[in-house]
Amino acid sequence: MEENSGQSYRNLRVWNEAMNLAEMCYTITRTFPKEETYGMISQIRRAAASVPANMAEGYGRENRGEYIQFLKIAQGSLKEVETHLILSERVQLTTNQQVIPVLNQCEIVGKMLRSLIRSLQNKQ
Repeated sequence: MEENSGQSYRNLRVWNEAMNLAEMCYTITRTFPKEETYGMISQIRRAAASVPANMAEGYGRENRGEYIQFLKIAQGSLKEVETHLILSERVQLTTNQQVIPVLNQCEIVGKMLRSLIRSLQNKQ
């Protein structure tokens, strides 16, 4: 797909918003207790980085169907991030005040992902 469009996944607004989300997740988890380094910190960071990574991987695939599949995987990782963030608040690793902006960013990315998937499906 990349060679046809003359663009890069790095130009996609949704990819950039997902990168912003990953950055926010790294920032919020810096405040978590050190004993969570291999627990919640690792889980949130891995899932958050997976969102834009799957978008990029799908973009580099040869066909639209594979691209859509990778975008759906990115959606799954996004839901994983949301779940870990909510749990982190519930077990008092972070506060509602810290989590809300990150969850809002998750919502932005999720809406953009759904829109991109629908757009690509309509072109098939």
